[in-house]
Amino acid sequence: MDLSLQQIIDGIHPISQSFADKARERTAQLVMPPRALGRLHEISERLCGIQNTLKPAIRRKAILVMAGDHGIVEEGVSAYPQAVTGAMIQTFLGGGAGINAISRHIGAEVWVADLGIVPEIDAAALKNGDRLLVRKVARGTKNFARGPAMTAEEALRSVLTGFELASQLIRKGVDLLGTGDMGIGNTTPSAAIGACLTGRSLEEMVGRGTGVDDSGLSRKREAIRRGLDVNRPDPRSGLDVLAKIGGFEIGGIAGMVLAGAYHRKPVVIDGFISTAGVLIAQALCPAVTGFLFAGHCSEEPGHRHMLEQLNLEPILNLAMRLGEGTGGALAMNVIEAAAKVITEVMTFQEAGVPDKQ
Repeated sequence: MDLSLQQIIDGIHPISQSFADKARERTAQLVMPPRALGRLHEISERLCGIQNTLKPAIRRKAILVMAGDHGIVEEGVSAYPQAVTGAMIQTFLGGGAGINAISRHIGAEVWVADLGIVPEIDAAALKNGDRLLVRKVARGTKNFARGPAMTAEEALRSVLTGFELASQLIRKGVDLLGTGDMGIGNTTPSAAIGACLTGRSLEEMVGRGTGVDDSGLSRKREAIRRGLDVNRPDPRSGLDVLAKIGGFEIGGIAGMVLAGAYHRKPVVIDGFISTAGVLIAQALCPAVTGFLFAGHCSEEPGHRHMLEQLNLEPILNLAMRLGEGTGGALAMNVIEAAAKVITEVMTFQEAGVPDKQ
């Protein structure tokens, strides 16, 4: 059954504080000094609150890479040509990208969703073409330095599409989702969203993305400044911000986050672009943040400001800035370990070990 955005939001409820508290009580009895495994305990307790159980389990993991192209590349904001977006999608399907290597290591599936890239890719003609989910909203956004990136209807459609694609994976048994992204130029709308929704300056929020030089960085900041001035996005409305300065894949990520919260499944968010999507989702429904784990802190300078706004502490900090879902994927092993700690480590009483005096 297709749900409206309001029905989705109305169906999202905070994580269970009761189960989180019970999990904390068990953690206090584990056969080790108090909270000796540090943040693994907090992660495990939040998993209990998300899944409404004291025996959290992660059986099937998937990374959903949302892809879209961006009209803002006309402003010279990227070091790479737009054609790279479509070429990288084929690399994902062929198993040769960074996210593929890491996902094989952790045992996660990789799915790719075309929410709005410029080229038409024939999935049937490609290896693993069944892993490409073509749900094109349009062939790239408009140049938001000169007007809205998309219509309000397109913004809503991108969010609802992301929700449905993630929901389909959850219905197939995925219980830990990771966000991924692909789209040349997408650090520019992400920085614009970050500046709008965190209140940070462009100097704090805008970085070099794919590696632009000093003149490229100046062009990028100026393009965002013009886009914010021209469009005047309303920070009180996540959909308005998305429509005016966002991207289709960013909307898809927002929908994916809403799906995790709606179905009470944890979602591991990746870096700068993924977190822009989370900021949109939070503006729509603040309760979503309880279901999220920040996989890592990106080298893109604005990312840490986004995470502060969301009150999320990154699990890893490895100086990564690739995107694709790579940092979030790596953190999945840590989250799995946390689930095993609370379910497999004995209490002092169970182990017959004397507790401290």
